[in-house]
Amino acid sequence: MYLYENRPKKNSFKTFFIIFATSIITAGVIKFAPLLNQVTAKSPNENTIERLSVSSDSFDFNNRILSTPEIIKNSMDSIVGISILQPDANSIFSIGATNKWGLGTGVIVSENGYILTNQHLASKVNSLVTVTLNNGNSTQGKVIWTEENLDLAIVKINANNLTPLPIGDSDNVIVGEEVIAIGNPIGIEFQRSATKGIVSGINRTLKVEDDISSVIMENLIQTDASINTGNSGGPLINSNGEIIGINTVKITSAEGIGFAVPINVVRPIVEKLSNDDEFSEAYLGLYAYDNEILPYVDSRNSDIHGIYVASIVSDGPAEKADILVGDIITKVDNIPMTKMIDLREYLYSKLPGESLRVEVSRNNKTENLIAILSEKTP
Repeated sequence: MYLYENRPKKNSFKTFFIIFATSIITAGVIKFAPLLNQVTAKSPNENTIERLSVSSDSFDFNNRILSTPEIIKNSMDSIVGISILQPDANSIFSIGATNKWGLGTGVIVSENGYILTNQHLASKVNSLVTVTLNNGNSTQGKVIWTEENLDLAIVKINANNLTPLPIGDSDNVIVGEEVIAIGNPIGIEFQRSATKGIVSGINRTLKVEDDISSVIMENLIQTDASINTGNSGGPLINSNGEIIGINTVKITSAEGIGFAVPINVVRPIVEKLSNDDEFSEAYLGLYAYDNEILPYVDSRNSDIHGIYVASIVSDGPAEKADILVGDIITKVDNIPMTKMIDLREYLYSKLPGESLRVEVSRNNKTENLIAILSEKTP
């Protein structure tokens, strides 16, 4: 409601005209409202959510409106608990299980039993984990794929007709977009907690260290949706109820700074597993820095757009193709490359034995090389 100060009276004719015009407009709206409802009504066969009301607690992206409670409710059957050890109770969600066994989060991404989570939760390929579904039932899962540099892992359980959470497009994520994180923070008492916030930043680079190793994680989605211990491996969900990232770490020295790995990098793997029930990872055998880091590692080539080759695996496909440390990969199969995560995503779509045309800049000259991909082994 707006409050106006008292103003001098205007002439009565003008006042009458305004009242008359307002009445005509109001009558027109009332008359044509049923017709507008017919035009905007959806077929009962369409898979849409009934639009009963729109509030400030609703999202409106791509002409599809989902309220926050609807998104959370629709997601819950897809959220699972992940424990690396077998508990001595019926479920890892029993009292005291968190402190005794540890607990993280995973999200179902296919009807046939594939679950995305964090590598630091799932450990190594062929490791066994305990997966607890939303109905409280626990089952054994097997880790079938991991990538430490992405902190991602895929677990397989023997189940069908599960409820996967739809996968969105993380390339379209924008700063300010509202998002929801769901996971198992702190302890069992707060299992499947939902928090809401916005995308605070994109393409973030973070150095993650522990007592054993140090990893540089790139292209992360930053959010102020609360992410706490136990949220790891859970989904970051957009306004359409789709996964746009997998929650991974938070900065403990500041409030409201958490990060998620963009979902697009692992999409090719999920699609292959969902459709074919198998995945063979194609391997190039190198690690490169993003274009944004290039000026810091090689200022002489700061005007070249590409990814900087930082290391080469001995006797791997990259070395055999004569790719060298210090080369700047500008294109792969004529696709421009400026981020290591883009190269990973493309490699996940390829098969071992396939060839790549790799264009590199070396000493300010362009070289076109051919690499034959091998199969990555655990």
